[in-house]
Amino acid sequence: MAKKSAVNRNERVKKLVKQHAAKRDALKAVANDESLPLEERFEARLKLAELPRNSSPTRIRNRCEVTGRPRGYYRKLKMSRISLRDLGSHGLIPGLVKSSW
Repeated sequence: MAKKSAVNRNERVKKLVKQHAAKRDALKAVANDESLPLEERFEARLKLAELPRNSSPTRIRNRCEVTGRPRGYYRKLKMSRISLRDLGSHGLIPGLVKSSW
C-alpha cells in the first residue's frame, strides 16, 4: 500500500491539470503558431510559465487503482503487476489464467 499523502498529492495534481487544461492548450497554440508576431508568442510563453507547475500533465504519476503503487503499472488495466497477480490468482479478472508448472 502506498503512502496516502503520495496518492492524495497525485489526485490534487490531476485536479489542477483538469482545471487549467483549456487555458494551457490555448496558450500553447498561440506560443507555437509561427504566423503570429514574435512578441505575441513570447507573451504567451510568459503567461504559460505563470501557470502552476502542477497543472502540467507530465506531473501526473500513473498509480495502481487498487494499492496506489507507482511502479510496475499496466496502463490497460490501471493496476500494478502485483495487484494483477493477486486478483488473477483469486480468479477475479475475467479471461486471465495464471500459469504454473
